[in-house]
Amino acid sequence: MTTYYEILEVSREATVEEIKTAYRRLALKFHPDKNPRDKVAEEQFKQITAAYQVLSDTEKRQLYDLYGDAGLAGLDAASFEGFEDIFSSFGEVFEEFFSFGRSRDDADQAQPGADLRQRVVLTLEEATRGLNTSLAVERRVNCPRCRGSGAEPGSRRQTCFRCLGKGQVSPSQGLLKIAHPCHDCQGTGTINLSPCPACQGAGVIKEKKQIQVRIPPGVDTGTRLRLRGEGEAGTHGAPPGDLYLEIAIAPHPVFTPKGKDLYCRAPVSFVAAALGTAVEVPTLTASTRLVIPPGTQPGATFRIPGLGLPGLQGKSPGDLVVIVDLQTPTQLSERQKQLLQEFLKLGDTGESGGRKGMGG
Repeated sequence: MTTYYEILEVSREATVEEIKTAYRRLALKFHPDKNPRDKVAEEQFKQITAAYQVLSDTEKRQLYDLYGDAGLAGLDAASFEGFEDIFSSFGEVFEEFFSFGRSRDDADQAQPGADLRQRVVLTLEEATRGLNTSLAVERRVNCPRCRGSGAEPGSRRQTCFRCLGKGQVSPSQGLLKIAHPCHDCQGTGTINLSPCPACQGAGVIKEKKQIQVRIPPGVDTGTRLRLRGEGEAGTHGAPPGDLYLEIAIAPHPVFTPKGKDLYCRAPVSFVAAALGTAVEVPTLTASTRLVIPPGTQPGATFRIPGLGLPGLQGKSPGDLVVIVDLQTPTQLSERQKQLLQEFLKLGDTGESGGRKGMGG
């Protein structure tokens, strides 16, 4: 006579977890939804359920190991007329397997796709004039073969034999009966017996797509641009998520942005600063002429309105702020040294308006 261990295809030393695993595998194989009107499968399903009902219970298993079927006399007989009888008699056997996850109500509802974020580094010039570019975005999209269902086209999902389509199991804990999402169907109430080969039943696949993007003029580090519908796919027909572009501006060799203002340094000789001069200073588009008045001191700043970064959405642009970088010569000819000595003496005699010279 075939033993319960042989029916579940496990050894007599099998652990409870090994028995559970074997039962799941065989019950799924001989489940009525997968074997309609198959009397052999029906009988096999009855046997493996009866075997599990005994071997998963410590007391019943000990009696069975010692005395065989005779040891179970007087206990609940594992005899079933049909599948409905199995489910009604041993509902708790199916409910025993549970895990954390979504409830069926949540699983059946349409869930919007996840938002994605991608960092985009621009040069200062690109941020100033705006940019049309193409970005490679990796995301999950609905599987084109199964259209997001996860099932092979032409097949249909079957009622979960563990929770009988409820999506939840309720194992008793003392006087309490707490519902948990069903482990086998992840709370959906159905099982995919014919998973789509293209997505392995996930319903989504990874896709790398080139997206055309228009970055407007005036963006700055920290600016976020939202591209609707370019995120990951939603479930059950829900809309996809969005893609957020997080802008960062690369360091520039000439300009330092501070808000909408641009800062740069203009080298000026100490003689030109003393006498006054005009210098060409760079901008992001060309150059402009800046008048340096006589007596300009090191580190003096001059603000040129409107030549900074443009404002987003028509806002006013920033300014260009020029910092005077006084240049002191390091190599002087003998004649230059003589002239500077004379200048120094003139300063010391008070002929420069009472101000002390550089040596005073």
